[in-house]
Amino acid sequence: MSATAASASGWRFHRPTAVPAFGTAFGIAVAGLSAIVLIPIIALVLKGADQTWASFAAAAFSPRALAAYRLSFGAAFLAALVNLVMGVLIAWVLVRYRFPGRRLADALIDLPFALPTAVAGVALATICAPNGSVGQVAAAFGIQLAFTPVGVFIALVFIGLPFVVRTVQPVLADLEPEVEEAAALLGASRWRTVTRVVLPAIAPAAMTGFTLAFARAVGEYGSVIFIAGNKPMISEIAPLLIVVQLEQYAYGAAAAIACVMLAASLVLLVISAAMQRRLEREGADR
Repeated sequence: MSATAASASGWRFHRPTAVPAFGTAFGIAVAGLSAIVLIPIIALVLKGADQTWASFAAAAFSPRALAAYRLSFGAAFLAALVNLVMGVLIAWVLVRYRFPGRRLADALIDLPFALPTAVAGVALATICAPNGSVGQVAAAFGIQLAFTPVGVFIALVFIGLPFVVRTVQPVLADLEPEVEEAAALLGASRWRTVTRVVLPAIAPAAMTGFTLAFARAVGEYGSVIFIAGNKPMISEIAPLLIVVQLEQYAYGAAAAIACVMLAASLVLLVISAAMQRRLEREGADR
């Protein structure tokens, strides 16, 4: 379709803006996206496909690999759920209340972003070990935190919390308190105000934070290996299993496991994106 025909039909490749050189910027963006995301993914898929189905299935669906998938995705999902609830509550407190040390607490939310993952893993393993400050308390109740799947869960909660807080916080800041006051004046109870006014407004942002926290947790490696114990079939995560295969020069097996994780992650991200769009449409219809 020519530019004249496109203009006559009302269709445009992009809306007119004051920023020049749209074509150049678009080309750079596509090239950058391809170099950073698409090319590595394609290379991974090709490496995984460069073997027989029998060898692919033997590596990707072995009992050890299946146990690693269950731990990685299960712990990531549970950690993201906990972060969803705790992140919304923390964002609410930081936005709606003024108290001594609020700015310090707000800054500490970004600590998992600033800490190297190895440092975070060592710190969590130290306090959750049987002789650590938290581990000793848990041991008194017969619970072992470090070097178990529970340790994996704790590490994933730690690294995923900021994603929910930082996505929900600006939305809550833009939600004027007058809206809640108006609901109260109209006779709505506090619970009804929260469920019918506040939660629908922040639901798309909360779903985005949940998705980001889940995606980060699925691929987390550095902070987990120090506290997990890394026992095959028990506390071994899928990213660690990939590293183990690479150390043994089993590149095809590593690619097969990575392809399964990639496919599962894409499916879950698509589902989360669909839920987010649905929440946005329902919010717009209110």
